[in-house]
Amino acid sequence: MRQNKLGASDLVVGEIGLGCMSLGTDEQKATALLHEALDLGVTLLDTADLYDEGRNEEIVGKAIKGRRSDVVLATKVGNRRVPGKDGWVWDASKAYIMEAIKDSLRRLQTDYIDLYQLHGGTLDDPIDETIEAFEQLKREGVIRQYGISSIRPNVIREYVKRSHIVSLMSQYSILDRRPEEEVLPLLAEHGISAIVRGPVASGALAHGREDKAQKGYLGIEGDEIVALRHHLEQLCGEGRSLTQLAIRYALAHPATGAVIPGASSSEQLRHNVEAGNLPPLTDQEVALIRSLRPANTYTQHR
Repeated sequence: MRQNKLGASDLVVGEIGLGCMSLGTDEQKATALLHEALDLGVTLLDTADLYDEGRNEEIVGKAIKGRRSDVVLATKVGNRRVPGKDGWVWDASKAYIMEAIKDSLRRLQTDYIDLYQLHGGTLDDPIDETIEAFEQLKREGVIRQYGISSIRPNVIREYVKRSHIVSLMSQYSILDRRPEEEVLPLLAEHGISAIVRGPVASGALAHGREDKAQKGYLGIEGDEIVALRHHLEQLCGEGRSLTQLAIRYALAHPATGAVIPGASSSEQLRHNVEAGNLPPLTDQEVALIRSLRPANTYTQHR
């Protein structure tokens, strides 16, 4: 699998990572899948304190005991639980970040996090204070690097301008090309890596899942996606599935450092990882895929 640096940092990751949100809460099954991922050469594991109310971090932490050095461990912060109440509230304050990381470290059973990410962000946040929290944690050696997870260009611009983020996690796929308009060029200009989630568009571009496509995606009608799938399948050729084509499309942009498709089965995991062993798309293939998009493909930030 190809290895990429995240931004100008010392974090090197395989270009196919694993988004851990889809692992579920069956510890035995999730642990087996995580071990298989590491055995297949996956190095980037992405979780968050939000997933399953912290249970996801606990499962990941147990699974990587004894293999911590094999993993670039990424988690997220910013969603705070209020005791006695359902749900979460947004809190990007320095005080909360400095406390929340202690809980993440405990659940993950580690004394450092490779990539700590703000799980969202708004222009109403105390952005300088948020950045100072991450910078202090980095100075203290509690985190190696930091980034943000966002789809909001106005927020992304502020962190690119005011901080030392090495990565941006954002949704990006053939059906959701919003980052191509401004965000990915901005990252490329500043040497920041995109970590792409959702490359198969919630299954709408997954191999063998026309049923998912028929449900539509981000306002695109199901019949349009089905028609697009048929065109894309003709580009797959031998040895490359629709899922793998979609993953390779997300990796084709120069700003992309890694893609983190989710997997809930060994078959899905192996299929995703195999995309990392396939040749990159050619410029001609990328151009052709872009020309095949539905007329109302989600390209504008709304």
